[in-house]
Order: sequence, then structure tokens, then C-alpha cells
Amino acid sequence: MRNPLRGLLAAALLISAPGLGSALPATAQTRTSVSAATTAGADIRDRLAAIPGVTVTEEGPAPGYRYFLLTYTQPVDHFKPWLGTFQQRFSVLHRGEDRPTVFYTNGYTLGTTPSRTEPTRLLDGNQVSIEYRYFTPSRPVPTDWTKAGIRQGAADAHAIITALKRVYGQKWISTGASKGGMSSVYHRRFYPDDVDGTVAYVAPNEVNDRDDSAYSAFFRQVGTPGCRTALRTAQRELLVRRTTLEPRYAADNAAKGNTFEVMGSADRGYEAGVLDVVWSFWQYATEADCATVPPVTATDDQLYTWFDAHSGITSNSDGSLARYTAYYYQAGTELGAPSFDVSYLKGLLHYDYEQLYAPRSYVPRSIPMHFDPGAMRDIDHWVRQSAQRILFVYGANDPWGAERFALGRGSRDSYVYTVPGGNHGSKIAGLKADESAAATAKLLTWAGLPSGPALTHGHQAPSFGELDAEGLRLERNRL
Repeated sequence: MRNPLRGLLAAALLISAPGLGSALPATAQTRTSVSAATTAGADIRDRLAAIPGVTVTEEGPAPGYRYFLLTYTQPVDHFKPWLGTFQQRFSVLHRGEDRPTVFYTNGYTLGTTPSRTEPTRLLDGNQVSIEYRYFTPSRPVPTDWTKAGIRQGAADAHAIITALKRVYGQKWISTGASKGGMSSVYHRRFYPDDVDGTVAYVAPNEVNDRDDSAYSAFFRQVGTPGCRTALRTAQRELLVRRTTLEPRYAADNAAKGNTFEVMGSADRGYEAGVLDVVWSFWQYATEADCATVPPVTATDDQLYTWFDAHSGITSNSDGSLARYTAYYYQAGTELGAPSFDVSYLKGLLHYDYEQLYAPRSYVPRSIPMHFDPGAMRDIDHWVRQSAQRILFVYGANDPWGAERFALGRGSRDSYVYTVPGGNHGSKIAGLKADESAAATAKLLTWAGLPSGPALTHGHQAPSFGELDAEGLRLERNRL
């Protein structure tokens, strides 16, 4: 998968509006016993360091919080622990042991700038954020890629949550966006009682990887007819002017020292980037940005600049792809990958679309891949039959929402909301007022906190950092 697949943006969705986090009364009763090594009264750094398997590597500033970077010793294979271990990075924003705790995964590399997810702001809680296994540096060496799947990732989350409940004994809420939202659902599938509720933002659900008709249908109706026509025209122009723009693309990458061994050539990288551009526009932009789409009369510079802004001229180079090998591997073995109708580009493409736009194109050939069609079907079945206390949030104009999770007869206390006109950064704050209030109240209930008037009482939680730039642009090459 390409930029759209890298576009499983985990952080953008969770960027929260300032002022959402207010201090709320906490429940007094803790649910887990605390060992002597982590008894109250000791400094929180010492209490975290005393947990078996935890190493505190750094402490940094965060207004109103204590912020720690840590590692946790994880088995390479949770079901065959004798195969060895590796160190998985995670961070802790410590607000207080009397507060609920939000468990956040972005599904990729851990951002190291202190920042809070929307649920953390709403609950004024602690936040534990993990780096997904096999994203460097949380990668075993030597690397057995067969251990990079969702079941092992869910077990990683279970192990860290179990360990940290020695310190954080109040309610737990899990969350994540895009691939992180998917990961939060997978964790609940295998360990449903680890947390008290889940907020999964813009989480795709590729149940049948062979049927991607929903994506084509999405692009036929999203936005206005005029905007759709403008985007297709600009995309075609990038191919019509290929003899001028592709050499520029190759030269710009060469000047940066970028190579294209994984993709096969700069020309293949360019074509994959052009295929990305309409998807990427709807994923990150809004309908108001349609006015910025270059017309057929645009200069080469204008067209190339727009292409770079929405696809990234270095995004398919070896250095960029190497950061996401673990994602492409998962997409090609379990998660699935979207495709969509590009018949309007007929005669302009140099390569077979189905092959170029498949996950295999983005993973080194030295890494074997075999797709398991049952993995996502199992997750989908569980959500429909057994899911409890999960809140899904989607954006109406986000292509990743074309195939989304749906509730079934067995789902309990779970909800699906859609932000009108929302993109891949959609969140609870963007919902219609009544839906935002209902979703917030449900989250507070799951976290054991009062809702209603209590939201406006008490002191205001310190406001700092939206989710960091590393996370915000994580799946693009504009880091």
C-alpha cells in the first residue's frame, strides 16, 4: 500500500480542540491490588521503574503532568516465550493515580513529544502510549516477520496494561486512530476485559480484500461533481505531463540521495504517487480545498507543487518506505488493502494497477508474505456478535470510512458516529452537538466519571501539545 495505506493516519484523528480536558472528581475505589514495590507514597518514577520488565529511559516536561519514556520487555512470540524477547517503547503521561488512564496506540512508531489524545483531554486522565511492534526501534533482531501480526500486537497491549495496573488502578479506556483505531479493536477482540471502553477513530474494516467496490462508490459521490472532475483532471495532467514531471521527480529524489530499489524505479514510484493523489486529497483536505486544485491551464510548477503537497515526492523512495515496512507487511498478510476504479486513467498508466498498488510492491522481496483472508473476518464477526463498549467515529468525506465497522445483534453499548464533511482527522468534537454530547457522556460513564454539569466545574486542565508532528504526518513523507 501506498500513501493511502500509509494514510492510515493514526495521529491526525486524535488531535483535540483546546479546552476539552477539565478536572473531574475521580472514583475512590481502585480495582487492582498494589504490590509493595509500587505502594503509594513513592515517587511515580520509582513506582513505574519497580514494575517487572519496565525500564524508565527518560523524563521530560509536560504542564500538569509527569512525562516518561520507557521500555517494556516483550516476548517475540507471546505463545512461545522461549523464542526470545525485545524492548518495546512506550510513554506515560502521569496525571495521578486517582485518574482514569487512556491507553493509546497509533499503530506505528511512537511519537516522543508530549501530547494528549481527545479522550485524555476529555477525561483529564493519564495516558499510556505504545509503539507498535516491529516499528523501529521496537523490532526484534533477528527479525521473524511472522510475529508481526495482530494477535501478537494485542498480546503486547495486554501485557503492558496488566503490568501498569499495579500503579493505575482506576478505569481504563483504549483509543487509537486509523491503524491505531483498528489495533484498539483487535486488542479488545482477544482481551475484551482489559479496558472499560474503547474509542476507535476512523478505523477501516477490510473484511473482504477481494471486494473493494465500496471505495469506488465513495469516489463517485464524495464532494461536489465539480470538485471530483477537477481532481481527476489534475491527476490526469500529472500523467499527461509525465515526460516533464517524472524526470524532475527522479532528479529531486536523486538530489536527496533517495533510491527506488523496493519500488523498482523512480518511474514506478512516480506513478504510484499519482495514483495516491485523489485519495490523499480527501483523506487530509476538506471540500473547501477544492478551490486549490490546479486547473488544466496550471503551470508545471503549480501542478508539481500540488502533487508534492498531497502525495509527497519522496514518499515512495526506499528510505521512506523502510519506515513503514511493518505496516505494509501487515496490510499484505492480514489487514488487507483498498483499491478503486482508475479506468479514467486508461492509456496513461505504464504499469498494471493491481500489481503496482498492492502491498507487495512496498515490501522488500526478501521478506515473504502470505495473506490470511480469515483474520479480518474474525474481527468483524466478533464486533457484530460480541463487542461491548466501543465507540466508532468516522468522517463522512474520509475514503477510509468507505469500509467501516458495523454493529450487529450481539453488539452491546456500542455506537457508530459520523462527522459531517469530516476527513481522516475526525473526532468527537466535530460531531453534531447532540451526538458529541452523547458520545462524551458515554465515554465519561465508561471511565467512571460524572457527566453533565460536572464537565464545567473544577479547574481547567493545562493545555499543551496536540498530537505531535511525528504522529500527525506519520504516514506521509513530509515528517
